[in-house]
Amino acid sequence: MNKKIRVVIADDSALMRKKISEILQSDPEIEVVAIAKDGKEAIDAIHDQKPDVVTLDVEMPVLNGLDTLGYIMSECPVPCVMISAFTKEGSEETIRALEFGAIDFICKPGGVISPDITKISKEIIEKVKLASKVPIEKLKLIWAEKAKESREIIKKPSSIIKVFAIASSTGGAQALSTILPLLSADLPAAVLVVQHMPVGFTKSFSERLNWQSKISILEAQDQMPIKPAQVIIARGGIHMEVEGGENNPHVILSDKPAQLGVKPCANIMMGSVAKNFKQKTVGIILTGMGTDGTFGAQAIKTAGGMVLAEDKSSCIVYGMPRSVVEAGLADRIVPLHLMAREMEKLVKV
Repeated sequence: MNKKIRVVIADDSALMRKKISEILQSDPEIEVVAIAKDGKEAIDAIHDQKPDVVTLDVEMPVLNGLDTLGYIMSECPVPCVMISAFTKEGSEETIRALEFGAIDFICKPGGVISPDITKISKEIIEKVKLASKVPIEKLKLIWAEKAKESREIIKKPSSIIKVFAIASSTGGAQALSTILPLLSADLPAAVLVVQHMPVGFTKSFSERLNWQSKISILEAQDQMPIKPAQVIIARGGIHMEVEGGENNPHVILSDKPAQLGVKPCANIMMGSVAKNFKQKTVGIILTGMGTDGTFGAQAIKTAGGMVLAEDKSSCIVYGMPRSVVEAGLADRIVPLHLMAREMEKLVKV
């Protein structure tokens, strides 16, 4: 018999602790080995129980989720999944938690105290199981710093040489926090990003990335013009497409049904970029579970563009890049720490 996945649950709500425990224990492959009501108790339980995965509430007394995560990743590393309420503060802390090395997060459907959390039982179980498979050495604590170079004093490029269409999912917040701050403020390219993320979290995510980066980073808005030296992050819960061709390129937000269970879907965004920018398009497939981005990569190749896939060595989850590589669509396979350099090289060709 296979060894069960041992989980520590930390949440300041007795109701949440009970419900999350019941959800996880309902799966025969998972065992809840300890329950904590704050970060300090969680750390004690981790030292005592040596779990495979920890679920951490973002907002807790004594030691909050972010501080607890920082201690865990630096002193006793173990894969962590954050449990967050959909509030402005909650979303900001959750984005920072992903930088700190959390694998993923779960958004409570009913606020801080969520009696209907059983609605997302499947998601909770799947994310805990996925977290248990991630090698702990792949999870790095990123100390983000504010961009030092002023965007205002740099002359912006007037034309778009390339359009980078980036797809990322699990582990993608860390990957994007590694790549985008390395791009120059005068990059003669537009960058469009689909990061699988629930409604309400992409605003904090784009603001955080903009704070870190020299290049300008914005959350997508309907009819937003596509410009060089600018990154547009797709909004959670709605598809992002491109219209207008090369003369008047702009973003449109579309409420089409989810594809491959995700919304926004990278395939939709990448296909529309390829349609409008043809051979100028460069698809980039980063870490993530599943196959989103493969059909998009095919559309880019058909249009005469090129495709980069993140190397397995740096992927937190080698799913989406693997699908592209195995389909024979990747022109280059690039480790994460070299991806920004590769992007800069492509606009100088």
